[in-house]
Amino acid sequence: MLIQNGMVHKDDVVDIVHRVTLMNVSSAKQNALPRTKISCVGWDPEGILGPPRGGHIARLEIKRRLERDADAREEIQRRAREERLRRRERREARVVPETEEGLVEYLLDTEAREIEIEIARLRLRLNKEFFDHLQHEVGQLRFALNRTKEMDERLIELEAMQKVLLEGTEAYDKMQEDLVSAKERLMKILQSKDRKATLLEMVERNELNRSVLALLDENIANALNNDQKEAAAFMENMRSTIVKYITV
Repeated sequence: MLIQNGMVHKDDVVDIVHRVTLMNVSSAKQNALPRTKISCVGWDPEGILGPPRGGHIARLEIKRRLERDADAREEIQRRAREERLRRRERREARVVPETEEGLVEYLLDTEAREIEIEIARLRLRLNKEFFDHLQHEVGQLRFALNRTKEMDERLIELEAMQKVLLEGTEAYDKMQEDLVSAKERLMKILQSKDRKATLLEMVERNELNRSVLALLDENIANALNNDQKEAAAFMENMRSTIVKYITV
């Protein structure tokens, strides 16, 4: 820019005005442009992907924990199956004595968790003769004149076993009676031409109970195991109907 005689040249003024105008326009354009915002790890200037969501680490941890829990459950189930198999093999390997004295010792050596199975397996042997023999030995120990510590311990064992066997055989017999009744009632329903009327009649007589339902569930499971899908579906529909009328 030239200044002659204290005067600014006209061309210089025009040039200055032009430059200022360009600077203002450039500044206005910059202010008008939207500010770019990084809303995720990737480049997403227009915000298409939305704001970042937290918690992904926690979700991964939950997923890993569920997988570990599933593996743990599978391992527990596998061990339980193996334990049941070992118990069954040990049970089948045991020889049941033929005498009452031997049977008493056999049952005394039976684990508590196996006693119910043995009651069902030996129910015919657990008859009046057996309980008479057991009661006789209990009486001899109870009224012995010179009782030793070993005799006292055996008396406690025999009395405890006697109580368990009496209650167990009673419960088993009741279960068998319920099972027989349930079979008869289920056959009555299956053979009925008017099942709804039959069910209503059985409800009035209080003949529908959990035993009927349990037997039906067992038949459904057997049908599915034998790939009898139509029979299973039929019984499942019947089960749904029975549940509406079921009583405890």
